[in-house]
Amino acid sequence: MKSLRIMLSVVLMSLSTVAFAQSDAPKSSVAPAPSAAQQSFATMKTLAGEWEGPVTVPEAPEMSGSKMHATMRVTSRGHVLVHEFQEAGTPLDATKYDHPVTMLYLDGDQLTLVHYCDAGNRPRMIGKISPDGKTVEFEFKDISGSPEYHMHHSVFTIIDANHHTEDWTFMMKDKPIHAHFDLHRTN
Repeated sequence: MKSLRIMLSVVLMSLSTVAFAQSDAPKSSVAPAPSAAQQSFATMKTLAGEWEGPVTVPEAPEMSGSKMHATMRVTSRGHVLVHEFQEAGTPLDATKYDHPVTMLYLDGDQLTLVHYCDAGNRPRMIGKISPDGKTVEFEFKDISGSPEYHMHHSVFTIIDANHHTEDWTFMMKDKPIHAHFDLHRTN
């Protein structure tokens, strides 16, 4: 019995030495290249800040010209970008004014956008970055809630560090409504 304990101790010591040696093994200093989704998300996170600018809605000219305010902030230890929209100068009161919130995050190998719409649903879109790295386009994947009225497509185009555009397509039943936002950084 005593020899069994000694043998067990020797085996455990050997295993811990091997495990310790492996943890001290030199690590490769070359990081793997970021995936397209990681590149897309990194690009989107550069938009963190406050933005304002006019909206153009070709299908509803009466809605064009309004000044919009967008806030984007990185949260959850860098894992989420929160995008909030509202008409500039209106109080932050979602019971009286439109105030959609959009969350962008990496879901495995996909850049995912979930839009918490004032229409009461949550469309989900998947983003891809353009070859030049200046545009991230989001294609509709699916929706939670009624699909009758929903956000269907989105494109973010970075002009420079202080200027970007957003193009959103909203589906009213089967009719698309396009909104173009020309936004400039305010901070």
